[in-house]
Amino acid sequence: MSQAAPRFRWDVLSIFAITGVTGLLVTPWYGLTHGFSGWLWMMFVVMLLWNGLSITAGYHRLWAHRAYAAHRIIRWIFALGGALAVQNSAWVWCSNHRRHHRFVDDDAQDPYSAGKGLVFSHIGWMLRDHPASKLDEGNIPDLMADPILAWQHQHYWAASFSLNVILTLALGALAGDAIGGLLLLGFTRLALCHHTTFFINSLAHFWGTQPYSDRNSARDNGIVALLTYGEGFHNFHHTFAWDYRNGLKWYQFDPTKWLIQSLALAGLASRLKTAAPEKIELCRLAMQRKHLVRSVSLLPRIDAEVWRSRIEEEYAQLNACLHEWARLRQQWLALRKGQLQQRWEETELRARMRELEEHLAFHKHQWRFFTAQFA
Repeated sequence: MSQAAPRFRWDVLSIFAITGVTGLLVTPWYGLTHGFSGWLWMMFVVMLLWNGLSITAGYHRLWAHRAYAAHRIIRWIFALGGALAVQNSAWVWCSNHRRHHRFVDDDAQDPYSAGKGLVFSHIGWMLRDHPASKLDEGNIPDLMADPILAWQHQHYWAASFSLNVILTLALGALAGDAIGGLLLLGFTRLALCHHTTFFINSLAHFWGTQPYSDRNSARDNGIVALLTYGEGFHNFHHTFAWDYRNGLKWYQFDPTKWLIQSLALAGLASRLKTAAPEKIELCRLAMQRKHLVRSVSLLPRIDAEVWRSRIEEEYAQLNACLHEWARLRQQWLALRKGQLQQRWEETELRARMRELEEHLAFHKHQWRFFTAQFA
């Protein structure tokens, strides 16, 4: 006897259909025939950033992964922005996301498993009451103890209606165009917010590179990052989920990271978590070695054996250097934490670190030579 399909969510489909059709057809028609004021366009950008960053900096990095701590005012702003985004309460969203990370790519237990296809991971998983996407209170006890999130969960749909309908009508009325406010700030902004967020679950698991790990389908993609407030560096994120950054390099587009850093400078965020640099380098090194070995296996047998031997030798030396550097770095951190009186420049550790960094630079240069040969 076949198992009955999970209940279809006509209410969810209705929201996606109404906002999508309005954003693609009705709003452009209204804009061409009536026009939108500068005020409405300014509010469109403000509300788009508010709900988008409330998901990425709030729901995702603050609450789902506890990558940093935020002031109560910021938590309220993110909670209301999450209601504006209409992606369910933080309890439900974070419960699903923690389950996704725990069972990533498991078609039975990952709520939006990439293994079920691009359409399913983008939007299909929300159109039925799949068991994997139900609220699991057991994996969010910390969030259930937060009174702000408890209030948001209890009043979620009332808050969503107030922000998406009443507020947008009121903002439009200030410019003498309540209908234009509802169309642009309400329906169109919501449709755009939905699909840019959904790209994180879909495109970021199908399109891009895997510089840190190939244990799951997550990819790094700069283009997806542009569409998702920096969440497109998804391979890094799935490898170091507790890190408040997704874009590791300063030049990688990650406005969510920049917002968190700005909040920290203003005293509104603290305890920003980062992955140890040696762990990041070791993961990247292991992936590069894997690609190199795969590439040299395509060479004639004798050449392949020679190159493989040279690669393994250089990999072992660089790996050993990184581990030793990590060990000395831990000693240095312990020295600083202990607030000992010795100046850093006067310790033998400083000299050893400098010497080791020179060795690291040499071996990294050698390693780049190997990777360039098979790029």
